[in-house]
Amino acid sequence: MKGTALRHRIMRSPNLEPRQKGKTARILLLHYTGMDDAEQACAWLCNPASKVSCHYLIDNEGRITQMVDEDLRAWHAGQSVWKGERDINSCSIGVEIHNPGHDRGYPDFTKAQMAAIVALGIDIATRHAIRPEHVLAHSDVAPRRKIDPGEKFDWKSLHEQGIGHWVAPRRLGGGQFLQLGDSGDAVEALQAMLALYGYGVDITGAFDAETKLVVSAFQRHFRPARVDGVADRSTIETLRHLLDSLPEAAVA
Repeated sequence: MKGTALRHRIMRSPNLEPRQKGKTARILLLHYTGMDDAEQACAWLCNPASKVSCHYLIDNEGRITQMVDEDLRAWHAGQSVWKGERDINSCSIGVEIHNPGHDRGYPDFTKAQMAAIVALGIDIATRHAIRPEHVLAHSDVAPRRKIDPGEKFDWKSLHEQGIGHWVAPRRLGGGQFLQLGDSGDAVEALQAMLALYGYGVDITGAFDAETKLVVSAFQRHFRPARVDGVADRSTIETLRHLLDSLPEAAVA
C-alpha cells in the first residue's frame, strides 16, 4: 500500500475509488473523528455500509493507521469546495484525528496527536508538494456542514513546525464590524477576500446565513479566540494579513 513509513498499521477500507482523471493530491485535509474512541472510528471507516473513509487516522497516543492508498480517492470530504474545486476527495489526502468532538465534550488534542500530525503532515506535504495554504480543515471546505477539527486544534504550532499557513491573529477589540443582516460594499469586500483565499462564498454584498458560517469557519482556523460569525476588526485584519502573506502564485 502506497503511503508513509510513519504508519503503525494498515486497516484497508473498501470505501475508495480512483481519483478523477488528471487530479492528484494537492490538499491535506484534517478532520476529527467525532466518535467515542479511535477503534470505533476505524471500524466505521472500514465498514462498507458507512460509505466514508480516510487515508489515515491518528489515535490519542499518536499511532497512525492507514486505510486507503494515497494514490486513491478516499471518501472523507463530502460535499465541499475550495478555490472553485468541488471534488475535494479527488485532490486531497484526508487525515482523521481522534477526538469525540463538540457534541461529546470536545477535549484538547493530545501532545502525541499533535506530534504525529506534524510528522505525517510534513511527510505528506513534502512527497506531494502540497503548499502551506492547502493544509486545511474540514470546516474550511464544508463550512455549512462541518466544524472540525475545531478551534482547539493548534494550527499555530503546526505552522511553527513547518506545516500549514498561519499569521498571528489580530487582537480582539472594538471597531467597526459586519454581521448577519448587514449589506453593502464592505460586506462585498469581505466576501471577495474570503473567496480569494479559497472559501466557497457567493459575493453578493449581503451578509447572509451562508456568509456567517464561512466567517465562523475562518475564525475556527485562523482566529480561534472567538468564534461567533461576526466579522469584527480582528477577523478582517487577520484575513487581510493572510492574503498579504501568500505568494503571488497563490492568488493569481
